[in-house]
Amino acid sequence: MATRKYTVTLPEELAEAVRAEVGTGGFSRYVTQAIERQRERDRLREAVAWWESEYGEVTESEMIDAEAERREIERQHAELARSRHEGPDDTAPPGRRAA
Repeated sequence: MATRKYTVTLPEELAEAVRAEVGTGGFSRYVTQAIERQRERDRLREAVAWWESEYGEVTESEMIDAEAERREIERQHAELARSRHEGPDDTAPPGRRAA
């Protein structure tokens, strides 16, 4: 990806707070990532607006169901990650360890 310099005006307090967190070298990367996240949010809002124009508004019940599903997927991933980090059952005799 080509890089081109642009001038952006930020409130001084905000720029200094970011610089204090990430250091001078990380400032551009931080701003770039912030802009990328905002663009993703904007595209998601556009997608939701289109979806709702085609199929109607998402109901509170659908949001609750989706959140429950998200939490369950997150729980499954955490469980899988834990099992990968723990490795085989070290309490079993050699040659008889759980896979």
